[in-house]
Amino acid sequence: MKTNLLLLPLCVVLLLPGCQQQVYKPDTSTVSSAKGTDVFQPDWDQIAEHYTFPDWFRDAKFGIFIHWGVYSVPAFGTEWYARNMYNEGSREFEHHRKTYGDQTEFGYKDFIPLFKAEKFDADEWADVFQASGARYVVPVAEHHDGFAMYSSDLNPFNAAVMGPQKDIVGLLKKAVEKRGLIFGLSTHRAENAWFYNGGMKFPSDVQDTTIALYGGRLPGETVSDEFMAEWLERTYELVDKFQPQLIWFDWTVNRPGLLPYFNRFMAYYYNNALDWNNGGVVINTKFGYPENIQVWDVERGKSDQMKEFPWQTDTSIGKKSWSYVDDEENKTPEQIVHDLVDIVSKNGNLLLNIGPRADGTITEEQKQVLFDIGDWLKINGEAIYATRPWTTFGEGGTEGTAGSFTDNTATEYTSQDIRFTTNGSNLYATCLAWTEGAVVIHSLSSAIQIKDIQMLGSTEKITWTLTDQGLEIQFPQTKPCKYAYVFKIQLE
Repeated sequence: MKTNLLLLPLCVVLLLPGCQQQVYKPDTSTVSSAKGTDVFQPDWDQIAEHYTFPDWFRDAKFGIFIHWGVYSVPAFGTEWYARNMYNEGSREFEHHRKTYGDQTEFGYKDFIPLFKAEKFDADEWADVFQASGARYVVPVAEHHDGFAMYSSDLNPFNAAVMGPQKDIVGLLKKAVEKRGLIFGLSTHRAENAWFYNGGMKFPSDVQDTTIALYGGRLPGETVSDEFMAEWLERTYELVDKFQPQLIWFDWTVNRPGLLPYFNRFMAYYYNNALDWNNGGVVINTKFGYPENIQVWDVERGKSDQMKEFPWQTDTSIGKKSWSYVDDEENKTPEQIVHDLVDIVSKNGNLLLNIGPRADGTITEEQKQVLFDIGDWLKINGEAIYATRPWTTFGEGGTEGTAGSFTDNTATEYTSQDIRFTTNGSNLYATCLAWTEGAVVIHSLSSAIQIKDIQMLGSTEKITWTLTDQGLEIQFPQTKPCKYAYVFKIQLE
């Protein structure tokens, strides 16, 4: 009978080769910060009394998500390769056996030495992100596979001592903050509780329970108190080591068994942020928590209505996977700009993912998408950054996609599909398609007082008339950009 490492004290677990013996041990009995701050307690109503959404998040609107890890080595299927290679009958299962051999001989752990990240350059990545117009960057610190992309004192399977032998998250934090971008991170540690359970159903290396990488091996998509206590320690470690201004969580944290632990984490994180004095912090979850104490996040989709509180879409340039795969199909920059405009009009942010190769390079196609978005924002960012919703998010007859997992197909908009944002006395009306003629903005009545109208990026004089039908605006002769055209309406 092999010993389960999850049952051993952390000091014993970390006697594995290449791991530190002097371990960091967070105090999970408290929700106070390092300075003893205890403004926040693990109670939703109490948190709501004290928490405010930081201006940096409400102003930023656009961020970059990064899925990069050991799963980038097989580059097959999706970032769930680690799970699916142990699910009999799956494409990944068959591919793995044909390409690498039996799962008893070559398991997921055996990809780690092949994950070398030899071309990774944090500064080069940060330059690309800055050129994209993104205002915050969120690398995955640990995915469901259990491999930490940072120097962890609690997880022996980490990039600082294995694979790249670099503190990837630490290097990215330094690079993005040097450029004035906000640093966040995501942790999917909760999913590690059950992620490899398929490997318990047939002979595989998952059944060697001395391999801590494979986590809880719990049945179904379940968690245990023991695993959640460990989850809390590791999540505290991320807060203490990196002071991220945003932490993104996947769906398992919304399970009832994890709620008490997550509430304790929320209080700890918010209390520590008061000590940092860096402009405030944000938590992202998908469902289950009130929208006034954290940011509601929609995966690969959007809200169909304006929301009272800030929210966020997380989606990927790639249509097939969050991580790099060899046969990826990418969205066009036009589709992503349209989604950004629509999301921001409804009080949301867009967190857009890239999937770098295992060697640390970002594909030229995905880089070009980011550069094209950046070019659009250089002209039209005034209608995006630091804006707030108007009285209505938009108008037009084209119904776009809404809800999770709906955004792979681009919506075909017309020039009469218009989205609104505001900043001070300026109202921005973004037409999602071009026309050689005029558009009528029906939401603007003859009672409104207009000082001037211009199209961002154009020097041409704009002709406009207030009518009984609304505001009629003539498009200029020349397009100032490739897609999504912004009328800046200066109000008296």
